[in-house]
Amino acid sequence: MSRVWDVPVDDSTRVRDVRVATEEASACAGLPANRTATAALVATELATNLLRHADGGRVLINLVERAHDDARRAAVQLVSIDHGPGIPDVAAAMRDGYTTTVAASLGAGLGTCRRIANDFDLHSAPGRGTVVMARIGHEPAVRNQGPPPPGPRAGGVNVPLGRAEQSGDAWGRVRGGDRLTLLLADGLGHGAKAAEASTAAVKELRGLAELPPAEILRSLGRALRPTRGAAVAVAQLDLREAQVSFAGIGNIGARLRTDGAWKPLLSHPGIVGAQAPASVPVQRVPWHANSLLVLHSDGLPSRWTPPDDGVLPGCDPAVAAAVVLRDAGSAARPARDDTCVAVLTAGGVSRHGSGA
Repeated sequence: MSRVWDVPVDDSTRVRDVRVATEEASACAGLPANRTATAALVATELATNLLRHADGGRVLINLVERAHDDARRAAVQLVSIDHGPGIPDVAAAMRDGYTTTVAASLGAGLGTCRRIANDFDLHSAPGRGTVVMARIGHEPAVRNQGPPPPGPRAGGVNVPLGRAEQSGDAWGRVRGGDRLTLLLADGLGHGAKAAEASTAAVKELRGLAELPPAEILRSLGRALRPTRGAAVAVAQLDLREAQVSFAGIGNIGARLRTDGAWKPLLSHPGIVGAQAPASVPVQRVPWHANSLLVLHSDGLPSRWTPPDDGVLPGCDPAVAAAVVLRDAGSAARPARDDTCVAVLTAGGVSRHGSGA
């Protein structure tokens, strides 16, 4: 699902742009009219808040599969990102209809967005800014359903270079028994051909849930031969063993946070589907209740500094991915490629809504 909408919100005319982009995404996802209207309402509120409270920002719109949708239908994921002052009182801001300004409002507010979205979460830090995520699926949200059961969660964000329509990067997840596998693929180059390669890797992963990472990479090598190839990393969490196995080919970065310390996981040179090594070493590391794994393509700066933030492991993975994306980049270090960040968390229940 490489179609991506990256909309800057720097003046009032951009609010309409965000709404229109969301309606386009809803059509691509096949959402019914009532859920398209819900997505447009949430998108308009998020964009309006960026102007009111953060002096602007951006809204990323991705098509994703919700973890609990057995039909594998695409949902619309909206992520607003800003470098503003942060929200001083998150609990107050989450009340229906709450606003800190007297400006005209849709009357929605973050609390209403949380209620009508299928999944919702936010992260706000004083002086660093706020990330808000909402996912809108095909069926209306069930009110008062409570948080999902605790357990590992995976999610991500995907940003095309230069706000192109397609990203050459893609991420995917698959569950098989006690194993949850997270994959990130970066198709060679940019545009449609790169997207074809990365999307093929994600589709192939769906039938490989029971295989270990090295065998998954070998299977992907065969599946990607008709494409231009891709850099691919596979991280597999074994819940029974409380262990992550990691294997990567190409320039996919990986960092694991456990007990407040970050550890790099190393990929090896090559191209899956073209010039992959005959064998790939597999790293195995313990997984704890506070662990957080970040996979990223080379659109992220090579020497980015992982956030020292103990709250992130409890966030929705897409929110954690957006925080990494925001804090790793800057105007002085613009992205030079498509950028995808995928995150695996141990599954602390989200503080502000249901998770992925």
